[in-house]
Amino acid sequence: MFLSMHNWMRAEPIDVTIRRLAKYGYDSIEIGGEPDKYDTKQVSKILKDNKLRCWGSVTLMFPGLDLIDANVAVREKTVQYCKDVIKMVHELEGCEITIVPSTVGKVIPQDSPEQEWAWCVEGLKEVYAYGEAQGVTLALEPLNRFETNFLNRSDQAVALATAVGPNCGVCLDAFHINIEEGDLYQAILNTGKRLVDFHIADNNRMPAGYGDYNWTKVVKTLGQAGYKYALTAEFVASLDRTPVNKYPDALATADPSLTPEQLKFIQDHGSGVLSESFYDWMVDENGKTLHKAMKKAGVAETRVPKRVQVGKAGKGYSDLKTTF
Repeated sequence: MFLSMHNWMRAEPIDVTIRRLAKYGYDSIEIGGEPDKYDTKQVSKILKDNKLRCWGSVTLMFPGLDLIDANVAVREKTVQYCKDVIKMVHELEGCEITIVPSTVGKVIPQDSPEQEWAWCVEGLKEVYAYGEAQGVTLALEPLNRFETNFLNRSDQAVALATAVGPNCGVCLDAFHINIEEGDLYQAILNTGKRLVDFHIADNNRMPAGYGDYNWTKVVKTLGQAGYKYALTAEFVASLDRTPVNKYPDALATADPSLTPEQLKFIQDHGSGVLSESFYDWMVDENGKTLHKAMKKAGVAETRVPKRVQVGKAGKGYSDLKTTF
Protein backbone atom coordinates (compact mmCIF):
# COMPACT_ATOMS: atom_id res chain seq x y z
CA MET A 1 0.00 0.00 0.00
CA PHE A 2 1.04 3.61 -0.45
CA LEU A 3 -0.01 7.04 0.76
CA SER A 4 -2.14 9.37 -1.32
CA MET A 5 -4.32 12.38 -0.62
CA HIS A 6 -7.16 14.42 -2.05
CA ASN A 7 -6.76 18.15 -2.60
CA TRP A 8 -10.40 19.31 -2.78
CA MET A 9 -10.48 19.98 0.99
CA ARG A 10 -8.18 23.00 0.68
CA ALA A 11 -8.23 25.61 -2.09
CA GLU A 12 -4.65 26.47 -2.97
CA PRO A 13 -2.32 26.29 -5.99
CA ILE A 14 -1.66 22.68 -6.96
CA ASP A 15 2.10 23.10 -6.66
CA VAL A 16 1.69 24.05 -2.99
CA THR A 17 -0.32 20.88 -2.38
CA ILE A 18 2.13 18.65 -4.19
CA ARG A 19 5.16 20.07 -2.39
CA ARG A 20 3.42 19.49 0.95
CA LEU A 21 2.68 15.86 0.11
CA ALA A 22 6.27 15.28 -0.95
CA LYS A 23 7.56 16.92 2.24
CA TYR A 24 5.53 14.62 4.48
CA GLY A 25 6.27 11.34 2.73
CA TYR A 26 3.23 10.81 0.53
CA ASP A 27 3.54 8.97 -2.75
CA SER A 28 0.69 10.31 -4.86
CA ILE A 29 -2.33 12.57 -5.21
CA GLU A 30 -5.98 11.85 -5.99
CA ILE A 31 -6.68 15.14 -7.68
CA GLY A 32 -10.04 16.90 -7.41
CA GLY A 33 -12.37 16.39 -10.35
CA GLU A 34 -12.06 19.85 -11.86
CA PRO A 35 -10.60 19.14 -15.33
CA ASP A 36 -11.09 22.71 -16.54
CA LYS A 37 -8.93 23.96 -13.68
CA TYR A 38 -5.72 22.06 -14.41
CA ASP A 39 -3.14 22.15 -17.17
CA THR A 40 -2.22 18.47 -17.15
CA LYS A 41 1.20 19.02 -18.75
CA GLN A 42 2.07 21.55 -16.07
CA VAL A 43 0.74 19.35 -13.25
CA SER A 44 2.64 16.35 -14.64
CA LYS A 45 5.87 18.33 -14.52
CA ILE A 46 5.24 19.45 -10.92
CA LEU A 47 4.53 15.86 -9.92
CA LYS A 48 7.68 14.63 -11.62
CA ASP A 49 9.80 17.37 -10.05
CA ASN A 50 8.53 16.31 -6.62
CA LYS A 51 8.77 12.57 -7.33
CA LEU A 52 5.03 12.02 -6.89
CA ARG A 53 2.49 10.24 -9.08
CA CYS A 54 -1.16 10.85 -9.85
CA TRP A 55 -3.13 7.95 -8.41
CA GLY A 56 -6.44 9.15 -9.80
CA SER A 57 -9.25 11.62 -9.28
CA VAL A 58 -12.60 11.97 -7.54
CA THR A 59 -15.77 13.47 -8.96
CA LEU A 60 -16.94 16.62 -7.20
CA MET A 61 -20.69 16.33 -7.54
CA PHE A 62 -21.74 19.95 -7.16
CA PRO A 63 -25.42 20.82 -7.77
CA GLY A 64 -26.20 20.21 -11.42
CA LEU A 65 -24.14 17.01 -11.58
CA ASP A 66 -26.20 13.88 -10.94
CA LEU A 67 -26.41 10.51 -12.71
CA ILE A 68 -29.91 9.91 -11.29
CA ASP A 69 -31.48 13.29 -11.96
CA ALA A 70 -34.96 13.18 -13.51
CA ASN A 71 -33.78 15.66 -16.15
CA VAL A 72 -32.07 13.80 -18.99
CA ALA A 73 -29.96 16.86 -19.82
CA VAL A 74 -28.47 16.80 -16.31
CA ARG A 75 -27.66 13.10 -16.64
CA GLU A 76 -26.01 13.64 -20.02
CA LYS A 77 -24.00 16.56 -18.65
CA THR A 78 -22.83 14.38 -15.75
CA VAL A 79 -21.74 11.56 -18.04
CA GLN A 80 -19.69 14.02 -20.08
CA TYR A 81 -18.23 15.50 -16.88
CA CYS A 82 -17.09 12.04 -15.74
CA LYS A 83 -15.49 11.45 -19.14
CA ASP A 84 -13.68 14.78 -18.88
CA VAL A 85 -12.30 13.76 -15.47
CA ILE A 86 -11.18 10.41 -16.91
CA LYS A 87 -9.40 12.24 -19.73
CA MET A 88 -7.59 14.36 -17.13
CA VAL A 89 -6.55 11.24 -15.19
CA HIS A 90 -5.33 9.58 -18.40
CA GLU A 91 -3.21 12.61 -19.29
CA LEU A 92 -1.76 12.59 -15.75
CA GLU A 93 -0.98 8.86 -16.10
CA GLY A 94 -3.33 8.02 -13.24
CA CYS A 95 -5.08 4.70 -12.65
CA GLU A 96 -8.57 5.32 -11.30
CA ILE A 97 -11.53 7.64 -10.97
CA THR A 98 -13.66 7.57 -7.83
CA ILE A 99 -17.25 8.32 -8.75
CA VAL A 100 -19.99 9.53 -6.42
CA PRO A 101 -23.10 8.87 -8.54
CA SER A 102 -25.41 11.58 -7.21
CA THR A 103 -25.20 15.21 -6.09
CA VAL A 104 -23.54 15.44 -2.68
CA GLY A 105 -26.14 16.64 -0.17
CA LYS A 106 -29.18 15.53 -2.19
CA VAL A 107 -31.27 13.17 -0.05
CA ILE A 108 -34.70 13.43 -1.72
CA PRO A 109 -35.44 10.97 -4.56
CA GLN A 110 -36.84 12.20 -7.87
CA ASP A 111 -38.27 8.89 -9.08
CA SER A 112 -38.74 5.26 -8.07
CA PRO A 113 -35.76 3.23 -6.79
CA GLU A 114 -35.92 1.06 -9.91
CA GLN A 115 -35.85 4.04 -12.26
CA GLU A 116 -32.99 5.81 -10.47
CA TRP A 117 -30.99 2.58 -10.48
CA ALA A 118 -31.61 2.12 -14.21
CA TRP A 119 -30.55 5.71 -14.95
CA CYS A 120 -27.37 5.27 -12.93
CA VAL A 121 -26.42 1.96 -14.57
CA GLU A 122 -27.08 3.41 -18.02
CA GLY A 123 -24.90 6.46 -17.41
CA LEU A 124 -22.12 4.55 -15.69
CA LYS A 125 -21.94 1.98 -18.49
CA GLU A 126 -21.15 4.79 -20.93
CA VAL A 127 -18.55 6.22 -18.55
CA TYR A 128 -17.16 2.72 -17.95
CA ALA A 129 -16.67 2.06 -21.67
CA TYR A 130 -14.78 5.34 -22.00
CA GLY A 131 -12.67 4.54 -18.94
CA GLU A 132 -11.80 1.10 -20.29
CA ALA A 133 -10.56 2.65 -23.52
CA GLN A 134 -8.43 5.12 -21.55
CA GLY A 135 -7.04 2.53 -19.13
CA VAL A 136 -8.71 4.24 -16.14
CA THR A 137 -10.65 2.11 -13.65
CA LEU A 138 -13.95 3.26 -12.12
CA ALA A 139 -14.37 3.09 -8.34
CA LEU A 140 -17.95 3.71 -7.13
CA GLU A 141 -18.11 5.31 -3.69
CA PRO A 142 -20.99 5.01 -1.21
CA LEU A 143 -21.53 7.99 1.11
CA ASN A 144 -23.43 8.19 4.39
CA ARG A 145 -27.20 8.75 4.45
CA PHE A 146 -26.83 12.43 5.34
CA GLU A 147 -24.96 13.15 2.09
CA THR A 148 -26.90 10.99 -0.37
CA ASN A 149 -30.04 8.88 -0.49
CA PHE A 150 -28.77 6.66 -3.30
CA LEU A 151 -25.61 4.71 -2.46
CA ASN A 152 -24.78 4.27 1.24
CA ARG A 153 -23.28 0.80 1.83
CA SER A 154 -20.61 -1.47 0.42
CA ASP A 155 -23.05 -4.16 -0.71
CA GLN A 156 -24.99 -1.57 -2.71
CA ALA A 157 -21.77 -0.35 -4.32
CA VAL A 158 -20.72 -3.90 -5.21
CA ALA A 159 -24.13 -4.57 -6.77
CA LEU A 160 -23.92 -1.38 -8.81
CA ALA A 161 -20.36 -2.12 -9.94
CA THR A 162 -21.40 -5.65 -10.95
CA ALA A 163 -24.27 -4.22 -13.02
CA VAL A 164 -21.90 -1.79 -14.76
CA GLY A 165 -19.12 -4.13 -15.85
CA PRO A 166 -16.56 -6.80 -14.84
CA ASN A 167 -13.74 -4.29 -14.33
CA CYS A 168 -15.81 -1.73 -12.43
CA GLY A 169 -14.54 -1.25 -8.89
CA VAL A 170 -15.62 0.16 -5.54
CA CYS A 171 -14.11 2.82 -3.30
CA LEU A 172 -14.76 2.66 0.43
CA ASP A 173 -14.31 5.60 2.78
CA ALA A 174 -13.44 4.94 6.43
CA PHE A 175 -15.61 7.83 7.62
CA HIS A 176 -18.72 6.72 5.72
CA ILE A 177 -18.49 2.99 6.52
CA ASN A 178 -18.08 3.89 10.18
CA ILE A 179 -21.61 5.34 9.99
CA GLU A 180 -23.38 2.92 7.65
CA GLU A 181 -21.89 -0.56 8.09
CA GLY A 182 -22.89 -2.95 10.86
CA ASP A 183 -19.39 -4.42 10.72
CA LEU A 184 -17.05 -2.11 8.85
CA TYR A 185 -14.22 -4.64 8.79
CA GLN A 186 -16.46 -7.30 7.26
CA ALA A 187 -17.62 -4.70 4.72
CA ILE A 188 -14.01 -4.35 3.56
CA LEU A 189 -13.61 -8.12 3.31
CA ASN A 190 -16.92 -8.54 1.47
CA THR A 191 -15.93 -5.92 -1.10
CA GLY A 192 -12.84 -7.99 -1.79
CA LYS A 193 -11.37 -7.75 -5.28
CA ARG A 194 -13.77 -5.00 -6.27
CA LEU A 195 -11.98 -2.62 -3.87
CA VAL A 196 -9.72 -0.33 -5.88
CA ASP A 197 -9.51 2.77 -3.66
CA PHE A 198 -9.76 3.47 0.07
CA HIS A 199 -10.29 6.91 1.60
CA ILE A 200 -8.80 7.74 4.97
CA ALA A 201 -10.36 9.76 7.78
CA ASP A 202 -10.91 8.83 11.39
CA ASN A 203 -14.39 8.18 12.83
CA ASN A 204 -14.73 11.93 13.54
CA ARG A 205 -13.36 12.78 10.07
CA MET A 206 -10.12 14.04 11.56
CA PRO A 207 -6.75 12.72 10.32
CA ALA A 208 -5.95 9.09 11.07
CA GLY A 209 -4.91 8.76 14.71
CA TYR A 210 -7.16 11.54 16.04
CA GLY A 211 -10.30 9.50 16.52
CA ASP A 212 -11.26 6.01 17.68
CA TYR A 213 -10.17 3.86 14.73
CA ASN A 214 -7.69 1.02 15.19
CA TRP A 215 -5.66 1.78 12.07
CA THR A 216 -3.44 -1.29 12.39
CA LYS A 217 -6.61 -3.42 12.25
CA VAL A 218 -7.95 -1.42 9.30
CA VAL A 219 -4.75 -1.83 7.29
CA LYS A 220 -4.48 -5.52 8.20
CA THR A 221 -8.09 -6.09 7.10
CA LEU A 222 -7.42 -4.29 3.81
CA GLY A 223 -4.49 -6.63 3.26
CA GLN A 224 -6.67 -9.65 4.00
CA ALA A 225 -9.13 -8.40 1.37
CA GLY A 226 -6.30 -8.38 -1.17
CA TYR A 227 -6.09 -4.61 -1.30
CA LYS A 228 -2.64 -3.18 -2.05
CA TYR A 229 -3.24 0.31 -3.38
CA ALA A 230 -3.76 3.84 -2.09
CA LEU A 231 -4.57 4.93 1.43
CA THR A 232 -6.01 8.24 0.28
CA ALA A 233 -6.34 10.91 2.97
CA GLU A 234 -9.69 12.71 2.92
CA PHE A 235 -9.98 14.17 6.38
CA VAL A 236 -12.24 17.18 6.92
CA ALA A 237 -11.55 18.94 10.20
CA SER A 238 -14.47 20.54 11.99
CA LEU A 239 -14.08 24.13 13.16
CA ASP A 240 -14.39 24.81 16.87
CA ARG A 241 -15.40 28.39 17.69
CA THR A 242 -15.88 27.74 21.41
CA PRO A 243 -13.55 28.40 24.38
CA VAL A 244 -12.63 24.68 24.52
CA ASN A 245 -11.02 24.66 21.08
CA LYS A 246 -7.96 22.39 21.22
CA TYR A 247 -6.53 23.79 17.98
CA PRO A 248 -6.38 27.59 18.24
CA ASP A 249 -4.33 27.90 15.03
CA ALA A 250 -6.96 26.06 12.97
CA LEU A 251 -8.96 29.05 11.72
CA ALA A 252 -7.86 31.29 8.88
CA THR A 253 -9.26 33.81 6.45
CA ALA A 254 -10.38 32.67 3.02
CA ASP A 255 -7.87 32.55 0.19
CA PRO A 256 -8.82 34.90 -2.66
CA SER A 257 -8.72 31.95 -5.08
CA LEU A 258 -11.47 30.14 -3.16
CA THR A 259 -14.69 30.40 -5.17
CA PRO A 260 -18.09 30.65 -3.45
CA GLU A 261 -18.93 27.21 -4.87
CA GLN A 262 -15.76 25.66 -3.45
CA LEU A 263 -16.30 27.29 -0.05
CA LYS A 264 -19.90 26.07 0.11
CA PHE A 265 -18.79 22.53 -0.80
CA ILE A 266 -16.26 22.53 2.05
CA GLN A 267 -18.75 24.07 4.49
CA ASP A 268 -21.38 21.51 3.51
CA HIS A 269 -18.86 18.89 4.63
CA GLY A 270 -18.74 20.46 8.09
CA SER A 271 -15.49 22.36 7.72
CA GLY A 272 -14.23 25.72 6.49
CA VAL A 273 -11.04 27.63 5.85
CA LEU A 274 -8.05 26.24 7.78
CA SER A 275 -4.68 27.83 8.45
CA GLU A 276 -1.71 26.47 6.53
CA SER A 277 0.18 25.51 9.68
CA PHE A 278 -2.78 23.52 11.00
CA TYR A 279 -3.26 21.81 7.64
CA ASP A 280 0.45 20.95 7.41
CA TRP A 281 0.26 19.41 10.87
CA MET A 282 -2.76 17.26 9.97
CA VAL A 283 -1.13 15.99 6.76
CA ASP A 284 2.01 15.07 8.70
CA GLU A 285 0.15 13.36 11.56
CA ASN A 286 -2.05 11.38 9.17
CA GLY A 287 1.00 10.09 7.29
CA LYS A 288 2.84 9.13 10.48
CA THR A 289 -0.17 7.19 11.76
CA LEU A 290 -0.58 5.22 8.53
CA HIS A 291 3.13 4.45 8.14
CA LYS A 292 3.10 3.11 11.70
CA ALA A 293 -0.07 1.09 11.06
CA MET A 294 1.39 -0.52 7.93
CA LYS A 295 4.50 -1.50 9.82
CA LYS A 296 2.54 -3.00 12.73
CA ALA A 297 0.17 -4.83 10.37
CA GLY A 298 3.09 -6.30 8.43
CA VAL A 299 1.86 -4.72 5.20
CA ALA A 300 4.47 -3.79 2.65
CA GLU A 301 4.70 -0.21 1.43
CA THR A 302 4.55 -0.33 -2.34
CA ARG A 303 5.04 2.08 -5.22
CA VAL A 304 2.19 3.73 -7.07
CA PRO A 305 1.26 1.39 -9.94
CA LYS A 306 1.65 2.52 -13.50
CA ARG A 307 -1.49 2.83 -15.55
CA VAL A 308 -2.19 -0.09 -17.86
CA GLN A 309 -4.63 -0.69 -20.66
CA VAL A 310 -7.53 -2.70 -19.28
CA GLY A 311 -10.78 -4.19 -20.46
CA LYS A 312 -9.35 -6.33 -23.24
CA ALA A 313 -11.52 -9.14 -24.52
CA GLY A 314 -11.69 -12.08 -22.14
CA LYS A 315 -10.30 -10.24 -19.12
CA GLY A 316 -12.40 -10.24 -16.00
CA TYR A 317 -12.01 -8.25 -12.84
CA SER A 318 -9.53 -10.61 -11.19
CA ASP A 319 -7.31 -10.35 -14.24
CA LEU A 320 -7.43 -6.56 -14.04
CA LYS A 321 -6.07 -6.69 -10.49
CA THR A 322 -2.98 -8.61 -11.52
CA THR A 323 -2.07 -5.97 -14.09
CA PHE A 324 -1.90 -3.05 -11.65
